[in-house]
Amino acid sequence: MFGPPGFAYVYLVYGMHECLNVVTEPEGRPAALLIRAVEPLAGAEHMRQARLDWTAARYAGQAADRQARGLRRVTELPAMALASGPGLVCAAFSIGRDQDGLDLCDSASPLRLESARPGEHPRQVASGPRVGIGYAAEPWLTRPWRFWDEGNQAVSAGAGAGSR
Repeated sequence: MFGPPGFAYVYLVYGMHECLNVVTEPEGRPAALLIRAVEPLAGAEHMRQARLDWTAARYAGQAADRQARGLRRVTELPAMALASGPGLVCAAFSIGRDQDGLDLCDSASPLRLESARPGEHPRQVASGPRVGIGYAAEPWLTRPWRFWDEGNQAVSAGAGAGSR
C-alpha cells in the first residue's frame, strides 16, 4: 500500500480471502481503493470456473456433501454475482498475493485497469458509509467512502449501503 499510485495492493484478510486494492496516493503515503465488486462484461464462464476451483480448494478435506453444496451454489449463481464481494473479486479472477505490486496502468500487465469502452454511457456514482467496519470510531464509521455504480446488480450489498 506504500507503493506508487496505480499499483496493485493484494493482501490476505481474515486469514482466508485475498483482497485487491488500487494504490491511490504518492509512494510512501498508504492509501488505496478496495475493489469490492466487478461486473462481468465478458468471460463470465472463466470467472465461474475460477470460482469453482477456489470453492473446491476451500472445501478440500471437508465432507463430500458440504463440498458438493458449495460447488452447486457457485454453478447456480447469476453471472452478476460471480465477483460481488471483495474476496470474490480475487476468487473470480484468480488474483493472489503473488500479483501484489503489479502496475495496473501498464497495458502489458496481466492484471490491469482499462478505460471505458468508446460510446459507453457515463455511470451514476453513488456513495455511502463503508461496510464491515462497525468497530470503527466516528467520523470514520459514517464517512461516505464507499462508492458504487448506482443500480448495478454486481455491486455487493451491505448494511448501511443505501440501495446497493
